[in-house]
Amino acid sequence: MASGAAPAVGDRYVAAMLGIDGDLFHVGIRVPDLATAMDEMSRSHGVTWASVQDRPMNVCVPGDGQVALQLALTYSCEGPVHLELMSGPAGSVWDGSGQPGPHHLGYWVDDVGAETERLLARDWTLELAAAPPDAGYGRFTYLRSPEGVLVEPVSTSARPRFEAWWAGGDLAPAASA
Repeated sequence: MASGAAPAVGDRYVAAMLGIDGDLFHVGIRVPDLATAMDEMSRSHGVTWASVQDRPMNVCVPGDGQVALQLALTYSCEGPVHLELMSGPAGSVWDGSGQPGPHHLGYWVDDVGAETERLLARDWTLELAAAPPDAGYGRFTYLRSPEGVLVEPVSTSARPRFEAWWAGGDLAPAASA
């Protein structure tokens, strides 16, 4: 942030510090056992959870291409910054068995492809995308900053699906990436 510039407000402040053009809406937390983590956080912090989603995610991993990875996840119903608990297969980006705990910051962005390209031009590294780069990266990506911070730009077009899910509905299937 430029010297003398007024800080952004709330979630925009964190985004501005990292150079992200988006709104912070979740903190992703890897866990080895989703049900246990949900129970513990509910008891200790009074958090309630959206319905658990456990499904294969078709993603593009640099060096591996398109792969299907099983992911179990849920979000806290409380916000405005939600907690995302996730558990994935051993060795995957979502594997919580070896290094559980805070994993990434999720941001709503209007154009995932443009935001991804902008961050890549600033020496960030692509770790995962919903679609290959030549297809515009899809509805989300994971990017790591040169300092090691992992962020997930997520398309604002998904926001109504998530808001309905957090309000107690089902998480509607995503449109094609």
